[in-house]
Amino acid sequence: MSTITTADGTEIFFKDWGPQSAQPIVFHHGWPLSADDWDTQMLYFVSRGYRVIAHDRRGHGRSSQVSEGHDMDHYAADVAAVVEHLDLRNTIHVGHSTGGGEAAHYVAQYGQPQGRVSKLVMIGAVPPIMVKTASNPDGLPIEVFDDFRQQLAANRAEFYLDVASGPFYGFNRENSASSAAIIQNWWRQGMMGGAKAHYDGIKAFSETDFTEDLQSISLPTLIMHGDDDQIVPINDSAILADKLLADSTLKVYPGYPHGMCTTHAEVINRDLAEFIAG
Repeated sequence: MSTITTADGTEIFFKDWGPQSAQPIVFHHGWPLSADDWDTQMLYFVSRGYRVIAHDRRGHGRSSQVSEGHDMDHYAADVAAVVEHLDLRNTIHVGHSTGGGEAAHYVAQYGQPQGRVSKLVMIGAVPPIMVKTASNPDGLPIEVFDDFRQQLAANRAEFYLDVASGPFYGFNRENSASSAAIIQNWWRQGMMGGAKAHYDGIKAFSETDFTEDLQSISLPTLIMHGDDDQIVPINDSAILADKLLADSTLKVYPGYPHGMCTTHAEVINRDLAEFIAG
Protein backbone atom coordinates (compact mmCIF):
# COMPACT_ATOMS: atom_id res chain seq x y z
CA MET A 1 0.00 0.00 0.00
CA SER A 2 1.04 3.63 -0.55
CA THR A 3 1.17 5.42 2.79
CA ILE A 4 2.89 8.31 4.52
CA THR A 5 3.32 8.97 8.22
CA THR A 6 2.41 12.47 9.39
CA ALA A 7 4.22 14.53 12.00
CA ASP A 8 1.96 13.19 14.77
CA GLY A 9 2.55 9.57 13.74
CA THR A 10 -0.68 8.99 11.81
CA GLU A 11 -0.41 6.70 8.79
CA ILE A 12 -2.34 8.06 5.79
CA PHE A 13 -3.21 5.76 2.90
CA PHE A 14 -3.39 7.20 -0.61
CA LYS A 15 -3.86 6.13 -4.23
CA ASP A 16 -1.70 7.67 -6.94
CA TRP A 17 -2.58 6.65 -10.50
CA GLY A 18 -1.38 7.87 -13.88
CA PRO A 19 1.75 9.50 -15.33
CA GLN A 20 3.90 11.27 -12.73
CA SER A 21 4.40 14.14 -15.18
CA ALA A 22 0.68 14.69 -15.84
CA GLN A 23 -1.42 17.42 -14.25
CA PRO A 24 -2.61 16.12 -10.87
CA ILE A 25 -6.16 16.03 -9.56
CA VAL A 26 -6.55 15.41 -5.83
CA PHE A 27 -9.90 14.05 -4.62
CA HIS A 28 -11.20 14.55 -1.06
CA HIS A 29 -13.88 12.09 0.08
CA GLY A 30 -16.95 12.70 2.24
CA TRP A 31 -17.88 11.45 5.70
CA PRO A 32 -17.61 8.54 6.66
CA LEU A 33 -16.25 7.12 3.43
CA SER A 34 -12.83 6.56 1.83
CA ALA A 35 -10.84 7.23 -1.32
CA ASP A 36 -12.85 4.41 -2.94
CA ASP A 37 -15.83 6.74 -3.25
CA TRP A 38 -13.96 8.47 -6.10
CA ASP A 39 -13.24 5.34 -8.16
CA THR A 40 -15.54 6.36 -11.00
CA GLN A 41 -14.00 9.83 -11.27
CA MET A 42 -10.44 8.57 -10.89
CA LEU A 43 -10.85 5.99 -13.65
CA TYR A 44 -12.46 8.62 -15.88
CA PHE A 45 -9.65 11.16 -15.48
CA VAL A 46 -6.72 8.76 -15.48
CA SER A 47 -8.00 7.45 -18.82
CA ARG A 48 -7.80 11.03 -20.11
CA GLY A 49 -4.16 11.47 -19.20
CA TYR A 50 -4.36 13.06 -15.77
CA ARG A 51 -2.58 11.96 -12.61
CA VAL A 52 -5.22 11.22 -9.97
CA ILE A 53 -4.68 11.04 -6.22
CA ALA A 54 -7.07 10.26 -3.38
CA HIS A 55 -6.36 9.58 0.27
CA ASP A 56 -8.26 8.04 3.16
CA ARG A 57 -8.79 10.69 5.82
CA ARG A 58 -7.30 9.84 9.24
CA GLY A 59 -9.56 7.34 10.98
CA HIS A 60 -11.24 6.45 7.68
CA GLY A 61 -10.70 3.57 5.26
CA ARG A 62 -7.16 2.20 5.41
CA SER A 63 -5.59 5.08 7.33
CA SER A 64 -4.73 4.80 11.02
CA GLN A 65 -7.65 4.65 13.45
CA VAL A 66 -6.05 7.20 15.74
CA SER A 67 -7.87 8.60 18.76
CA GLU A 68 -7.20 12.29 18.20
CA GLY A 69 -6.94 14.89 15.45
CA HIS A 70 -10.38 14.51 13.88
CA ASP A 71 -10.78 18.16 13.00
CA MET A 72 -10.30 20.32 9.91
CA ASP A 73 -6.88 21.61 10.94
CA HIS A 74 -5.49 18.06 11.13
CA TYR A 75 -7.38 17.00 8.00
CA ALA A 76 -5.81 19.84 5.99
CA ALA A 77 -2.35 19.20 7.44
CA ASP A 78 -2.64 15.53 6.46
CA VAL A 79 -3.51 16.55 2.89
CA ALA A 80 -0.53 18.89 2.85
CA ALA A 81 1.71 16.04 3.96
CA VAL A 82 0.55 13.86 1.06
CA VAL A 83 0.82 16.71 -1.47
CA GLU A 84 4.29 17.68 -0.32
CA HIS A 85 5.44 14.05 -0.23
CA LEU A 86 4.40 13.66 -3.88
CA ASP A 87 5.52 17.23 -4.71
CA LEU A 88 2.27 17.98 -6.54
CA ARG A 89 2.03 21.28 -8.41
CA ASN A 90 -0.52 22.99 -10.69
CA THR A 91 -3.05 20.78 -8.92
CA ILE A 92 -6.84 20.71 -9.06
CA HIS A 93 -8.47 19.82 -5.73
CA VAL A 94 -11.95 18.27 -5.84
CA GLY A 95 -13.87 17.76 -2.60
CA HIS A 96 -17.27 16.23 -1.89
CA SER A 97 -19.32 17.04 1.23
CA THR A 98 -16.94 17.00 4.23
CA GLY A 99 -14.16 16.64 1.66
CA GLY A 100 -15.25 19.95 0.16
CA GLY A 101 -14.58 21.60 3.49
CA GLU A 102 -11.27 19.80 3.82
CA ALA A 103 -10.26 20.87 0.31
CA ALA A 104 -11.19 24.51 0.94
CA HIS A 105 -9.31 24.55 4.26
CA TYR A 106 -6.26 22.94 2.65
CA VAL A 107 -6.26 25.36 -0.29
CA ALA A 108 -6.61 28.40 1.97
CA GLN A 109 -4.07 27.30 4.57
CA TYR A 110 -1.47 25.46 2.46
CA GLY A 111 -2.09 25.02 -1.25
CA GLN A 112 -2.67 28.61 -2.33
CA PRO A 113 0.07 30.15 -0.14
CA GLN A 114 2.53 27.52 -1.41
CA GLY A 115 1.53 28.09 -5.04
CA ARG A 116 0.66 24.42 -5.54
CA VAL A 117 -3.01 24.75 -6.58
CA SER A 118 -4.57 25.99 -9.81
CA LYS A 119 -8.30 25.31 -9.25
CA LEU A 120 -10.76 24.14 -6.62
CA VAL A 121 -14.02 22.20 -6.97
CA MET A 122 -16.56 21.78 -4.16
CA ILE A 123 -19.37 19.26 -4.73
CA GLY A 124 -22.29 19.06 -2.30
CA ALA A 125 -19.85 20.66 0.12
CA VAL A 126 -20.38 21.76 3.72
CA PRO A 127 -18.87 25.31 3.62
CA PRO A 128 -19.38 27.91 4.84
CA ILE A 129 -20.93 26.30 7.97
CA MET A 130 -23.74 23.81 8.54
CA VAL A 131 -24.84 24.30 12.14
CA LYS A 132 -27.18 27.06 13.30
CA THR A 133 -25.35 29.81 15.20
CA ALA A 134 -25.93 33.46 16.04
CA SER A 135 -24.08 34.42 12.86
CA ASN A 136 -25.68 31.60 10.85
CA PRO A 137 -29.34 31.69 11.93
CA ASP A 138 -30.56 29.65 8.95
CA GLY A 139 -28.27 26.69 9.66
CA LEU A 140 -29.35 23.28 10.89
CA PRO A 141 -30.04 22.99 14.64
CA ILE A 142 -27.34 21.31 16.72
CA GLU A 143 -29.95 18.69 17.65
CA VAL A 144 -29.71 17.30 14.09
CA PHE A 145 -26.04 16.49 14.59
CA ASP A 146 -26.58 15.30 18.16
CA ASP A 147 -29.03 12.78 16.68
CA PHE A 148 -26.36 11.65 14.21
CA ARG A 149 -24.00 11.05 17.12
CA GLN A 150 -26.64 9.18 19.10
CA GLN A 151 -27.48 6.88 16.19
CA LEU A 152 -23.81 6.24 15.41
CA ALA A 153 -23.01 5.35 19.01
CA ALA A 154 -26.08 3.14 19.39
CA ASN A 155 -25.78 1.11 16.18
CA ARG A 156 -23.32 2.39 13.61
CA ALA A 157 -23.98 -0.42 11.14
CA GLU A 158 -27.73 0.22 11.10
CA PHE A 159 -27.26 4.00 10.94
CA TYR A 160 -24.97 3.75 7.93
CA LEU A 161 -27.36 1.41 6.15
CA ASP A 162 -30.21 3.87 6.73
CA VAL A 163 -28.21 6.84 5.41
CA ALA A 164 -27.08 5.04 2.25
CA SER A 165 -30.47 3.52 1.46
CA GLY A 166 -32.31 6.77 2.13
CA PRO A 167 -31.29 10.44 1.90
CA PHE A 168 -27.66 10.21 0.73
CA TYR A 169 -28.54 9.06 -2.78
CA GLY A 170 -32.17 10.16 -2.75
CA PHE A 171 -33.33 6.55 -2.69
CA ASN A 172 -36.11 7.62 -0.33
CA ARG A 173 -37.70 9.73 -3.06
CA GLU A 174 -40.74 8.44 -4.93
CA ASN A 175 -39.86 6.66 -8.18
CA SER A 176 -36.12 6.66 -7.39
CA ALA A 177 -34.11 3.74 -8.77
CA SER A 178 -32.50 2.33 -5.64
CA SER A 179 -29.31 0.29 -6.07
CA ALA A 180 -28.37 -2.41 -3.57
CA ALA A 181 -24.79 -2.40 -4.87
CA ILE A 182 -24.38 1.36 -4.28
CA ILE A 183 -25.86 1.03 -0.79
CA GLN A 184 -23.58 -1.88 0.07
CA ASN A 185 -20.51 -0.07 -1.22
CA TRP A 186 -21.30 3.00 0.90
CA TRP A 187 -21.83 0.76 3.96
CA ARG A 188 -18.59 -1.13 3.25
CA GLN A 189 -16.56 2.06 3.12
CA GLY A 190 -18.15 3.45 6.26
CA MET A 191 -17.59 0.31 8.31
CA MET A 192 -13.91 0.19 7.26
CA GLY A 193 -13.25 3.32 9.28
CA GLY A 194 -13.11 3.94 13.01
CA ALA A 195 -16.18 4.74 15.11
CA LYS A 196 -14.41 7.44 17.13
CA ALA A 197 -13.08 9.18 14.03
CA HIS A 198 -16.56 9.21 12.54
CA TYR A 199 -18.16 10.35 15.79
CA ASP A 200 -15.69 13.22 16.21
CA GLY A 201 -15.92 14.00 12.50
CA ILE A 202 -19.56 15.03 12.87
CA LYS A 203 -18.42 18.07 14.85
CA ALA A 204 -15.71 18.77 12.27
CA PHE A 205 -18.07 18.85 9.29
CA SER A 206 -21.00 20.55 11.01
CA GLU A 207 -19.42 23.16 13.27
CA THR A 208 -16.31 24.31 11.39
CA ASP A 209 -16.74 27.84 10.03
CA PHE A 210 -15.02 28.09 6.64
CA THR A 211 -15.96 31.73 6.03
CA GLU A 212 -12.42 33.08 6.31
CA ASP A 213 -11.06 30.25 4.17
CA LEU A 214 -13.50 31.02 1.38
CA GLN A 215 -12.85 34.74 1.57
CA SER A 216 -9.12 34.16 1.20
CA ILE A 217 -9.32 31.89 -1.85
CA SER A 218 -8.72 33.74 -5.12
CA LEU A 219 -8.38 30.71 -7.40
CA PRO A 220 -11.08 29.72 -9.92
CA THR A 221 -13.59 27.61 -8.00
CA LEU A 222 -16.47 25.50 -9.27
CA ILE A 223 -19.34 24.83 -6.88
CA MET A 224 -21.57 21.90 -7.88
CA HIS A 225 -24.70 21.13 -5.87
CA GLY A 226 -27.95 19.24 -6.34
CA ASP A 227 -31.06 21.16 -5.37
CA ASP A 228 -32.53 17.99 -3.80
CA ASP A 229 -29.52 17.45 -1.54
CA GLN A 230 -31.01 16.15 1.72
CA ILE A 231 -27.67 15.94 3.55
CA VAL A 232 -26.20 19.39 2.85
CA PRO A 233 -29.06 21.75 1.93
CA ILE A 234 -28.08 23.98 -0.98
CA ASN A 235 -29.42 27.20 0.54
CA ASP A 236 -27.25 26.73 3.64
CA SER A 237 -24.07 25.91 1.75
CA ALA A 238 -23.45 26.40 -1.97
CA ILE A 239 -25.55 29.56 -2.31
CA LEU A 240 -23.69 31.21 0.58
CA ALA A 241 -20.25 29.89 -0.42
CA ASP A 242 -20.65 31.34 -3.91
CA LYS A 243 -21.07 34.81 -2.41
CA LEU A 244 -17.91 34.51 -0.30
CA LEU A 245 -15.52 33.32 -3.02
CA ALA A 246 -13.73 35.80 -5.27
CA ASP A 247 -13.80 33.75 -8.48
CA SER A 248 -16.54 31.14 -8.31
CA THR A 249 -19.03 29.50 -10.63
CA LEU A 250 -22.13 27.92 -9.11
CA LYS A 251 -23.70 25.04 -11.04
CA VAL A 252 -27.01 23.77 -9.68
CA TYR A 253 -28.37 20.34 -10.67
CA PRO A 254 -32.18 20.12 -10.52
CA GLY A 255 -33.35 17.06 -8.61
CA TYR A 256 -29.87 15.67 -7.97
CA PRO A 257 -29.09 14.14 -4.54
CA HIS A 258 -26.10 14.52 -2.26
CA GLY A 259 -24.39 11.46 -3.76
CA MET A 260 -24.69 12.72 -7.32
CA CYS A 261 -21.05 11.87 -8.14
CA THR A 262 -22.24 8.25 -8.08
CA THR A 263 -25.87 8.46 -9.22
CA HIS A 264 -25.13 10.92 -12.05
CA ALA A 265 -21.43 10.26 -12.66
CA GLU A 266 -21.63 10.79 -16.42
CA VAL A 267 -22.91 14.36 -16.03
CA ILE A 268 -20.64 15.25 -13.12
CA ASN A 269 -17.54 13.87 -14.84
CA ARG A 270 -18.31 15.79 -18.01
CA ASP A 271 -18.77 19.08 -16.17
CA LEU A 272 -15.64 18.50 -14.07
CA ALA A 273 -13.63 17.82 -17.20
CA GLU A 274 -14.90 21.00 -18.84
CA PHE A 275 -13.93 23.13 -15.84
CA ILE A 276 -10.53 21.49 -15.40
CA ALA A 277 -9.62 21.87 -19.06
CA GLY A 278 -10.99 25.40 -19.36
